[in-house]
Amino acid sequence: MAEIVLETLGKIYPDGTRAVGDVNLTIEDGEFLVLVGPSGCGKSTVLRMIAGLEEISEGTIHIGEMLVNDVPAKDRDIAMVFQNYALYPHMSVFDNMAFGLRLRKMDKEEIRRRVEEAAAVLEISEFLKRKPKALSGGQRQRVAMGRAIVREPKAFLMDEPLSNLDAKLRVQMRTELGRLHARLKTTTVYVTHDQVEAMTLGHRVAVLKAVTAKRPDNLQQVAPPSELFYNPANLFVAGFIGSPAMNMVNGHLEGSDGRVFAVFGPHRLKVDPKALERHPGLDGFMGRELVIGIRPGDFEDHRIAGEDAERIMEVSVDVTEVLGSETFVHYMVPIPPVITPEIEELLADSGSDSSSLGHETKFSSRVSSDVAIPAGSRARLVVDTAKFHFFDPETGKRIGYRRGAFSAA
Repeated sequence: MAEIVLETLGKIYPDGTRAVGDVNLTIEDGEFLVLVGPSGCGKSTVLRMIAGLEEISEGTIHIGEMLVNDVPAKDRDIAMVFQNYALYPHMSVFDNMAFGLRLRKMDKEEIRRRVEEAAAVLEISEFLKRKPKALSGGQRQRVAMGRAIVREPKAFLMDEPLSNLDAKLRVQMRTELGRLHARLKTTTVYVTHDQVEAMTLGHRVAVLKAVTAKRPDNLQQVAPPSELFYNPANLFVAGFIGSPAMNMVNGHLEGSDGRVFAVFGPHRLKVDPKALERHPGLDGFMGRELVIGIRPGDFEDHRIAGEDAERIMEVSVDVTEVLGSETFVHYMVPIPPVITPEIEELLADSGSDSSSLGHETKFSSRVSSDVAIPAGSRARLVVDTAKFHFFDPETGKRIGYRRGAFSAA
């Protein structure tokens, strides 16, 4: 096992395109760290630079005590698991797993021991004589994992290894991966665009976004999953982490009789003091425009939560999605959508202005299915204002953000 340290890491392609900029990140010995972000954000490029499959343009990478910038991939003592299983179809499972060890001219008995031990851990011992075509997708992925495990490397690098599996099998394999890491305790860097994978697997999660001319750095926040959810550093992280995404709306704060109200569109909600405590410096934004963030899970129907006139949003329901134990309610708030720095750049590039986005903001709420809320009805939704998030609209940063300060309460 080994610590992996990235310092001011950057990647610029020959045509001048920057894919990665100024990434500073330490992956602790034995840690399971997930790189997550939308397509094109540079996460796979970072992984490939760690692996030695992509040339480093700027900065340094250390694996353990070794500076590996100019070390060939085969000499970095890492094992990589890809999205496609890359198994040799003419070889048995045993031979696929043993192939790399044989190239290293390892003793036959040691090869057999390692393969059989890895197969037992992955519960594929009964398939060692089969060819890949006789296996299911999940079994093939376990063979690919086994091929990495038998090498006993300093670190595992995984590039979206579950994306080819169906939804049910993906959930099962997530559990297996978590159990496997708990047993092996090998440093692991895992790339995915699926935030559910990131939140369930990662000890810490690094959120990346694509570099732009104005913001040539990818890394937005690195933190445990709960920290990202309850204490996002900026609008990008807040909007990317969580499913459905956080509702965001332009609004302002008003003070009245020692109380504070969040005002947006036709709604005026009393802010719980806990939310004010979680945003030090918020008093400097009184009366000024800011961005208010509300997680879909922070709503409940008034028939369950009880009447509280100062915390109720009355809305016209467009669509409802009943998912058994919970219902998603979708509706519009009559106020123009939030223009994040990313959206602003996209509008500028396309020659459009903010009016092209319309004059309403889409909202989603997750409530109990114990009461029916049909589409086309008026719903009274009680908001847990203790969990409000507030952002500076000019910088996109969370107001009063402090690293490591979060609460699920």
